[in-house]
Amino acid sequence: MPKIADIEDTPNPNAKKFILKEPLTWGIARSYDNAREAEEDLLAASIFDIEHVTNVFYVDHWLTVTQDGRADWPELLRRVAERVRAAPAASEQSAQLASAAAAVPMSEMSADDQQRLYMINGLLDEQIRPYLQGDGGDLHVLALEGNRLTVHYQGACGSCPSSLSGTLVGIEHLLRTIEPDIEVVAV
Repeated sequence: MPKIADIEDTPNPNAKKFILKEPLTWGIARSYDNAREAEEDLLAASIFDIEHVTNVFYVDHWLTVTQDGRADWPELLRRVAERVRAAPAASEQSAQLASAAAAVPMSEMSADDQQRLYMINGLLDEQIRPYLQGDGGDLHVLALEGNRLTVHYQGACGSCPSSLSGTLVGIEHLLRTIEPDIEVVAV
């Protein structure tokens, strides 16, 4: 039963970030854009049962909930907090899943592209993801095909207007310091 340490605003006015005292997972990010996607995740499914919830994203010690803009925040936060408090904290199984997820092979990529992706992710880990995570979101790399990097915003960043304008442009400019011809596309 995770205890809630704090609830923070995010740059997205339709998203709030719950800071937890105990982790929900260990290194495994879970992101859902609708109830159908969350069917197998008891916590996320229970949060989607609340009217107006449009996205649930969580990892480690925090969870971000996004609403459609029509909910009363105090009531919605109270109902989400009930679900979070009822959820189990991270278990040994979560640690095992994190290890397995980290070992996913990139066998379909050439050695050169694997190295490029490694460098890109390193730069994102150092200079982009900490800020996105601080605001209740994250960035997942979906593909690197030629000079096109496809990314997906998660959590509060997924529906934030600045993600697709300023943040995406900033990411592309940063990555061009190591990949001058790269194009970054968000889906």
